[in-house]
Amino acid sequence: MNILVTGANGQLGHKIQQVSKNGHDNYIFTDICEGYQNLDITNLGDIRETVRLYDVKCIINCAAWTNVDAAETAGDIVEILNATAPENLAKVMKDVGGSLIHISSDYVFGGNPYNTPCREEQKGTPTGIYGLTKLHGEQRIQATGVKHLIIRTAWLYSEFGNNFVKTMLNLTATKPQLKVVFDQCGTPTYAGDLADVIFYIIENRKLDGNEGIYHFSNEGVCSWFDFAKKIAEIAGHIDCDIQPCHSNEFPSQVIRPAYSVLDKTKIKETFGIKIPYWTDSLKKCMAELV
Repeated sequence: MNILVTGANGQLGHKIQQVSKNGHDNYIFTDICEGYQNLDITNLGDIRETVRLYDVKCIINCAAWTNVDAAETAGDIVEILNATAPENLAKVMKDVGGSLIHISSDYVFGGNPYNTPCREEQKGTPTGIYGLTKLHGEQRIQATGVKHLIIRTAWLYSEFGNNFVKTMLNLTATKPQLKVVFDQCGTPTYAGDLADVIFYIIENRKLDGNEGIYHFSNEGVCSWFDFAKKIAEIAGHIDCDIQPCHSNEFPSQVIRPAYSVLDKTKIKETFGIKIPYWTDSLKKCMAELV
């Protein structure tokens, strides 16, 4: 099967490049930057031509606008990338009888106070433009009737790109003291673990008949403060004094979800997978970084 990956230069795209080397399918990696097959996912005609050229039967959409703060003032481009583009991909896959695997976000939640893990059927209550456009993307994919998996994830990090782990490694090595918010809780997700699950579903042809929305993050719960403390501990950066603080000490245009832990029961039971605990995956990623 020929599989098209969008946003291949991102964190998840890089990890899919790694795991796909062990598979039987042919992966075509696309992005708008140098070194990849160029594909403009905002252009329906461009997608159709690429899908026809490579006889694509599955698309993994890793492309998105992900800058949460900048989304508030960036204008229409956020909706175009996070909602219109996924709809374009869905329409083309629907036309050729193919499947779409789309990555969404815990930011579709957050507007209502809750302290139990969010389930797939829970109503979306985004608090900012980023979360709202990601929710629109989900809805527009579903409306096309394409065979799809929408996987919501959270707090993604990896050896690639910019992320919290790499930022904290630098700051805890160079600063005597740091403040990190403790009143936002969720679960860090190693992009390598998410890539493994996507690869497993495709490689074992488990998508057909299991379409719908799923949640995936690593197991466990922590605050950003706990996350930072664990990063520093594993790295041996013991000289940095990391202190907890409230979110309002870091003013932002976006109210971030106070509790966005995702319930993974559905994806574990449907596909028979075991998900690693967040600290185990963090150690694995940091060993790769070193």
